[in-house]
Amino acid sequence: MKTLGLQLRFLIPLILILAGAAYLAVPVMDRLTLRWFARDLDMRGVLVANALSESVAEAASDTRGRKLQALFSRAVLDERLVAIGLCSPTGELLRRTDHFPKDMTCVQAEDLANSKGTNLHIEGGPVHVSVHPVASEAGPVGELVLMHDLSFIERRSQDTRRYLVILITGLGAVIALVTLIVAQLSWRGWIAGTRALLHGEGLLRPNSPVFPELAPLAADLRERLREVEDEYKRLQGADADWTPHRLQTLLRTQMRGDQVIVVSNREPYMHERGAGGIEIRRPASGLVTAVEPVMRACSGTWIAHGSGSADREVVDRHDHVALPPGHDEYLLRRIWLTPEQEQGYYYGFANEGLWPLCHVAHVRPVFRESDWEHYKRVNRLFADAVVAEARSEDPVILVQDYHFALVPAMVRERLPRATILSFWHIPWPNPESFGICPWRAEILEGMLGSTIMGFHTQFHCKNFMETVDRYLEARIEHEHSTITFHGDPTFVEAYPISIEWPLPEQARTWPSVGQCRSELMERLDIPRDHRIAVGVDRFDYTKGILERLHAVERMLEKYPEWQKRFTFVQVAAPSRGALEEYRLFQQRIAAQVDRINDRFGRPGAPVIRLLAQHHEHDEVTKLYRAADVCLVTSLHDGMNLVCKEFIAARDDERGVLILSRFAGAARELTEALIVNPYHVEETADALFHALTMPPGEQRERMASLRSTVHEFNVYRWAGRMLSDAARLRLRQRVSTRVQRHAGSGTIVPLSRKSTRS
Repeated sequence: MKTLGLQLRFLIPLILILAGAAYLAVPVMDRLTLRWFARDLDMRGVLVANALSESVAEAASDTRGRKLQALFSRAVLDERLVAIGLCSPTGELLRRTDHFPKDMTCVQAEDLANSKGTNLHIEGGPVHVSVHPVASEAGPVGELVLMHDLSFIERRSQDTRRYLVILITGLGAVIALVTLIVAQLSWRGWIAGTRALLHGEGLLRPNSPVFPELAPLAADLRERLREVEDEYKRLQGADADWTPHRLQTLLRTQMRGDQVIVVSNREPYMHERGAGGIEIRRPASGLVTAVEPVMRACSGTWIAHGSGSADREVVDRHDHVALPPGHDEYLLRRIWLTPEQEQGYYYGFANEGLWPLCHVAHVRPVFRESDWEHYKRVNRLFADAVVAEARSEDPVILVQDYHFALVPAMVRERLPRATILSFWHIPWPNPESFGICPWRAEILEGMLGSTIMGFHTQFHCKNFMETVDRYLEARIEHEHSTITFHGDPTFVEAYPISIEWPLPEQARTWPSVGQCRSELMERLDIPRDHRIAVGVDRFDYTKGILERLHAVERMLEKYPEWQKRFTFVQVAAPSRGALEEYRLFQQRIAAQVDRINDRFGRPGAPVIRLLAQHHEHDEVTKLYRAADVCLVTSLHDGMNLVCKEFIAARDDERGVLILSRFAGAARELTEALIVNPYHVEETADALFHALTMPPGEQRERMASLRSTVHEFNVYRWAGRMLSDAARLRLRQRVSTRVQRHAGSGTIVPLSRKSTRS
C-alpha cells in the first residue's frame, strides 16, 4: 500500500499536467487550423478570379448589368462561395450578389482582405474576404471581391478538439499504466541497489556488479572518492626525515602484524669458502644496497638465490639463515638452482634477453625457447617459496627486478589477498622495443598480478602503461595511474630508489678524507700532487666505461698540462663472466686502458688504474672520500646508486660528480655536471671543469646534493611504497568486511568499519 501511495503521488500530478496541456493545446490548434484554411481559401480565390476574369470583362460592357449579374449568380452556386462583388478601379461598388453586405464599401473589403487572420461575420456565419484584380486587353476592369464560407472550419475544429482530447487522454492513460508497471518492477531494484551502495558494493570494489538503476550514481561517487584520495596525496607533499624508526613506526601503525617478504635473485650476504674458513661477503649490487636497510627495519623474510660456495653450510633445515651477521634482524631463505636453471633463467633469458632489451644499449637481445622454459620454472620455484614462507593469507610481498616478472601473477593465484609490490630496477623501454620479446604478453600478464608496480621514473611508468595498452586488452586510467586487467587493478607509480640515510654506524669510524687519500696514493703508487677521478661499476656495457675512457683520453689530449697531474681509478667488479658478450667487453676495456696508458703514462705511473676485482663496501667508501671527481656515465640506467653513495661519502662537502643524463638519478641530482656520455668532447670538458672547480662552488653543489639524498633516502622509497600498500590493504579489508555483512543482510555504517579496520 505504501508503494501504491507513492506511485499515486506521482501519477496524479502527471494526469493534471496532461489535462492542462490539452486545455492549452486546443486554442493553439484552432488558430493553426484557421490559418491553414485561410491560406487554402486565398489560393482557391485566385483560381476563381482567374476563371471569371475574361467573362467579367465581357459582361462589364453591358450597361444594364444583366450579363454580369447572371455570371455572379451562377458563380455563387458553389457551396463555399457566399457572395461576390465587383469594384471599379476608382473604388466604387459596381455589382454585388444578394448576400453581399449592403453597407460594405470596396475600401472596407480591401482592408479586410489585407488583415491576415481577420474575418467577417454576416448573417449566415463567418466568411473569408479576398480581393483579386480583373483586367481586359483594354486595361483594368476593376477588382473582384470574393466571400468564402468559414462555417465548415468550425465544424472541423470541433472534430480536431475532440480527437486531440481523446489522444492526450489515451496517451496519459498509457503513460500512467507503464509508469505503474515499471515502478512496481524496479522498486525492489532501487531499494536493493541503495542498500548495496551503503554496503560499498560498486563503490569500494569498482569491478563488482552494480544494480543498473544506480550504476551512474555509483560511478560518480567512485570518481569523487578517487579525487578526494588524489587530493589527499597531493596535500601530503614531499616527505622529509625518513628514518629506520619512522619506517618501523609506519609498519607498526599502518601494517600492524603484517608479514613482509622480499623476493630477489641477488642475496644480501654470500658465504664463501676462503683460506681462513667461511667468509661473509656483500655482493656488488645496487639492489642489495637499497633493500637491505629496509629489511633490517621490517624484520621480515628475504628469499634469494643461494649462490655462495658455502651458503648451504650455514643454513638450517628450512634453508634459513639470520642476518645481518651478529645482529639477526631478518631471515634469509635461500633457493637452490641447478647449473642448467641458472644458465637458462639468469644468464640466458634475464641477462641475454631482458637486460639488453630494456637498456637499449646497442647490444642485441637473444631469446631462446629453452631459456624461457627455465625462466618460467625458476619463477614458479620462487613463487612456491613465497607461499611456503607466508604466515597469513595477506602478506606484503616485495618482488624485485626483471628476474621475476612472472612471480606476481603466480603468487596471486594462490594468495589472492596478498599485497604484491613489484619494483623494476632497470629502465622500461618503449612499446616498439619491448615488442621484440616473443613472450611479451606473458611477461606483462605476470607483472599485472602486482598490486603496485613501481619504476624509478615517471617516464618508465609511461612507457610501461603504453606497452600494456599496445599488447593487452586492459582498461588504463592514465589520470590515476591504474591498469585494470581481468578485473584486478594495478597501481603504477614512480618510486625513485636511493641509499641509506642517516648513514650507518660505520660512518662514525670512517677515516678522514686526508687519510683515505694518503692510503690510496700509497697503495696505488700515485704521486702526491695528482688529482684523482674515480669510476665504480660492474663490468657491464650499459655503464659507459668505454665512453668514460674515451673522455679521459680526450681531456688529456685537449689539456696536456694535466697529463702529469691526473690519475683515473676505475673499479670494475667482474660480472656475468659466463656470457661471451661480457667477456669480450672486459677484454676490450683492458685493451683500451693499456693503449691510453702507453700513450700518456710513464714507466711505473699509468694514468689509468683498472681494478678489475670485487671491492667491499668500506673499501669503495674510502675510494669515494679520496677522489676529487666521480664519473657516472651510464648509457642507460634505471637509477644508478653509485652517484648517491659518492655524495653520502663526502661529508667534507668537497668533490665533483659528473653524471650521465641517461641515468635515472639525473632527474634528482641536478647540481651535478650532467653530460651526454656519447659526446666525448662534452664529457672531456666536464672532467676539466670538475678538476678546476673552485672549492666554494664544490661546497655549494655538494651541500645541495647531500640535502637531496638526505631527504630522498631509501627509507622514503620504502615508506612511500608501503604507505600506498597500506592504503590499498585498508580498502581491501573494508571491502571484504562489507561483503561479509552484505552477505548476512546486515547494514553496517562504512565509517565505523573503516575506523575498526
